[in-house]
Amino acid sequence: MPDHSMPKDAAYQVISDELMLDGNPRLNLASFVTTWMEPECDKLMMEAVNKNYVDMDEYPVTTELQNRCVNMIANLFHAPVGEDEAAIGCGTVGSSEAIMLAGLAFKRKWQQRRRAQGLPTDNPNIVTGANVQVCWEKFARYFEVELKEVKLSEGYYVLDPAKAVEMVDENTICVAAILGSTLTGEFEDVKTLNDLLAEKNAETGWDVAIHVDAASGGFIAPFLYPDLEWDFRLPWVKSINVSGHKYGLVYAGVGWIVWRTKDDLPEDLVFHINYLGADQPTFTLNFSKGSSQIIGQYYQFIRLGFEGYKNIMENCMDNARRLREGIEKTGKFNIVSKDIGVPLVAFSLKDSSKHTVFEIAESLRKFGWIIPAYTMPADAQHIAVLRVVIREDFSRGLADRLITHILQVLKEIEGLPSRIAHIAAAAKVSDGEEKTAKMSMQDIAKYWKRLVENKRNIVC
Repeated sequence: MPDHSMPKDAAYQVISDELMLDGNPRLNLASFVTTWMEPECDKLMMEAVNKNYVDMDEYPVTTELQNRCVNMIANLFHAPVGEDEAAIGCGTVGSSEAIMLAGLAFKRKWQQRRRAQGLPTDNPNIVTGANVQVCWEKFARYFEVELKEVKLSEGYYVLDPAKAVEMVDENTICVAAILGSTLTGEFEDVKTLNDLLAEKNAETGWDVAIHVDAASGGFIAPFLYPDLEWDFRLPWVKSINVSGHKYGLVYAGVGWIVWRTKDDLPEDLVFHINYLGADQPTFTLNFSKGSSQIIGQYYQFIRLGFEGYKNIMENCMDNARRLREGIEKTGKFNIVSKDIGVPLVAFSLKDSSKHTVFEIAESLRKFGWIIPAYTMPADAQHIAVLRVVIREDFSRGLADRLITHILQVLKEIEGLPSRIAHIAAAAKVSDGEEKTAKMSMQDIAKYWKRLVENKRNIVC
């Protein structure tokens, strides 16, 4: 901290100048998070920036807006809520907190059942695919739950329902299904998982349920795939999280968690406080937080309605198809993402023997594009892909421009010597035979991963 103060305009300019070196949020195609909202909503959110959401008695209207949002989301997800009933759920700072809360509810319900049966409660586990977002690993580690991951395979990058149910045992608190995989945007087959789990529960007498992580797909499926059964229409789905700051179309800082019924959220996890002026139930991991994102979410719901959200999601999918077709026409890539799912395009190089997707991502940065390159989780680590997320503010014109720049980068790197020649040379084993293409790709991925790690700042 400096010893002396400075004029406010000077402080502003110093920080503003440094921030100019950040990437352009609209060209950050790595992120699912909303980067544009209407000026009217920006104004509303700025007007509420000094409201602490947790002060419910002081800001009752803001609390009411949150409750309306929860009820709208519950209705969108077909929660069995009566006309005179309120949905069970709350706003969070994102899907990570929502998942922590859902996991805690499942763990507590499991503990209560086990204690009632006189059984031990010291080895809980949760079954997921290896493609889950890191917040699931955080939940498992922070709250001492074993994470049992279903491994992936080449060409199948989501949870296999049959393999998942095979891993379920008496200590499983729930199975997590992803509606919109971070890796490929694909929707996992929640319906098949529900049916297989119902059979296993009937055979064993267990009560293992499903949580749907709909962080990315929760605001897409109801509008584009209304007949797809993934939500509370399935009896073993007990809770769902969704990110308001992704396809809920709100700036970063808001997520939602909704439970099927009141019985699915143990009452002893809900705290009641009165030192802010009235009795207030609260179930969160943090306390204070801003009100702006809640207000922004409510604005989007009433401003757009079902029709508006449907139009925006259809436009995102149209732009994703436009980009996908352009990438396919280059003849250099395999498309890894699916037609049904989150509007994104994930693609891998057909030939990675001389150049890699990591080089392409690095070269695209000079045009301002921020596009991630990464390897798949176990057991598909040898597959490396690029992924472009299509948001509301990614237009058809930008899609065409990106295709042009990808073609330009391909032409440039083809004229360059291989930057991984020394890795290829190292792919000789002691008996003189070459490693398999799969192993060579793993070596290349490890090289680029080390390169990225060495460039990172160690500060969290």
